[in-house]
Amino acid sequence: MKKVLVVDDSPTILQQVGLALKQEGFAEAMALVESEREIGLVILDVNMPRMNGLEMLEKLKSDPLHAAIPVVILTTEGQHTLIQRAKQAGAKGWIVKPFSAKLLIAAVKKIMPA
Repeated sequence: MKKVLVVDDSPTILQQVGLALKQEGFAEAMALVESEREIGLVILDVNMPRMNGLEMLEKLKSDPLHAAIPVVILTTEGQHTLIQRAKQAGAKGWIVKPFSAKLLIAAVKKIMPA
């Protein structure tokens, strides 16, 4: 089973996403990307301290070891310019908080490789 890496500075969001994923049988990872073979999907928040989610997305996609890992943005932001920047950087999806667990799981199942 591939893992889903969730990167968010909100403990509540981490708990909600983790619970939704666990209920669907997905393994979860709340740590750094350790291996491209172990991580099947990354879910990123945009607004985080030190490195925001778009910067992390761009960094992941510029690294040949991690460029193939699909990324979904899960954020409170809905600005068209940010969505376009994420798409251009290689994000596979954009979900606005508050989110529906059904929508999140549907996106994960559609995007995450088997």
